[in-house]
Amino acid sequence: MITKELANFIVSLKYEDIPDSAIEKAKLCFLDFLGVSLRGSQEKSSLIAFEVLNFHSSFNFEFKSTIIGHENGDALNAGFLNGISAHCLDLDDGHRLAQLHPGCTVIPAALALAEEKDKNGKEFLEAIVAGYEVAIVLGKAINPSHRNNGFHSTGTIGTFAAAAASSKILNLDFEKTINALGLAGTQASGLLESDHAGTMGKHLHAGRAVQSGMISALLSQKGFTGAESIVEGKEGFFKALGGEEVFENSIKIANQINLELGQFHIQNVYLKKYPVCRHLHSTIDSAVDILNEINISSIDNQKIKKITVQTYKTAAEHDNYCPMAAESVRQSLPISLAMVLTKGKLTLENIEEFENNLEFKEKILKIADKVEIQISKELNNLQPQKRPSRVIIEFEKGLQMVNGFNNYNLNTTTGGGNNLVLEKTKFLPKGEPENPFTKQEIFAKFYLLNSDFNSFNLNSIDELPLVKVKDFMIDFKK
Repeated sequence: MITKELANFIVSLKYEDIPDSAIEKAKLCFLDFLGVSLRGSQEKSSLIAFEVLNFHSSFNFEFKSTIIGHENGDALNAGFLNGISAHCLDLDDGHRLAQLHPGCTVIPAALALAEEKDKNGKEFLEAIVAGYEVAIVLGKAINPSHRNNGFHSTGTIGTFAAAAASSKILNLDFEKTINALGLAGTQASGLLESDHAGTMGKHLHAGRAVQSGMISALLSQKGFTGAESIVEGKEGFFKALGGEEVFENSIKIANQINLELGQFHIQNVYLKKYPVCRHLHSTIDSAVDILNEINISSIDNQKIKKITVQTYKTAAEHDNYCPMAAESVRQSLPISLAMVLTKGKLTLENIEEFENNLEFKEKILKIADKVEIQISKELNNLQPQKRPSRVIIEFEKGLQMVNGFNNYNLNTTTGGGNNLVLEKTKFLPKGEPENPFTKQEIFAKFYLLNSDFNSFNLNSIDELPLVKVKDFMIDFKK
């Protein structure tokens, strides 16, 4: 019984049993979450959600949970809003084999309830580790079938993950944790059409997963019941959202889950460098490597004849050549690549300029038109263990290499000869556990997003287990 196995893990997990490396990674994920959410709280989708809830909500008790970038709110609304803020920039953490973003659903749920219930940092980190474990183990079990059927795992599995973290914060017993998972499963939702269409619906998936997971645990705490077979039942999560193949292999999958629970998969979570879909990152890194190799910060459109991207199928599907809004830009491989080649980097400011500056947009679109995306059988076969991409740039005839391999002169012309062609392949992007962010790089990412933030509180992240969560969060309010 998979649901019971998950509940048993959640209830049995103790801070003292978690490896130091997993605790440290949980701190880093929390630090990354704070930086992304603080900036994300000022994005359009977050502000709309805040306005709607602020207008329609009326409470007569003291608010205790931080709405990041704003003031305090009740736990359910704080969790919902922080989930949107964490996910809306496409800068939140993820797991490549589980194919989801755990942090934007687990941490908002744990944070809102930890503050409301006056929990300390150890209890908070314990809940984070529990939530990540449930998210990643379920994601690995049901994907890629789940994703191929059109479901956004961050929204669906994120509901279970938020319920797991919430159950841990609330100290629910075994039976009530089962009920919480049962209630979470029947609310699990999120369709990839929202992602690929480049809409704010993708952001809503995270917020609703947080809120649904939290309310599942809170209802269960009071005696509300849920199906104990919600994951593996004949009309449960695996069958309905994974398909026949997953359901028919449920016994094998149950054994796999039993083996994987307690391996502390949070240690294999990636962090993100660029504010776009993770499937685009290897392409971007390959382009940056080309720029670095020829020691230039950007390439003029007139010097480029053709750009070929060879990659795996899922990445190649992000082929929107004329996105209209920031949400769709973040899902566009050709536009993201064109911006990197033009700017030498890819930031939120680049995306904002694309939206608001017609001259810049036209420049980017001209380069994007030269991008041909190809599904490579060789690279596709490496998925999901790798997320590979090869970028090949062919320059206009007459540009030549001078003075050796590492010194290209793109301003030099010749009377003939072959076109200059540069190529780079990246198998895993920056931020994966094989090439992780250092703590200092996470600090740098935080300040790049929030340049005016007081650094003192960030430096105390190592002391988190020793303090009350509500005290740590003081600086993250408006």
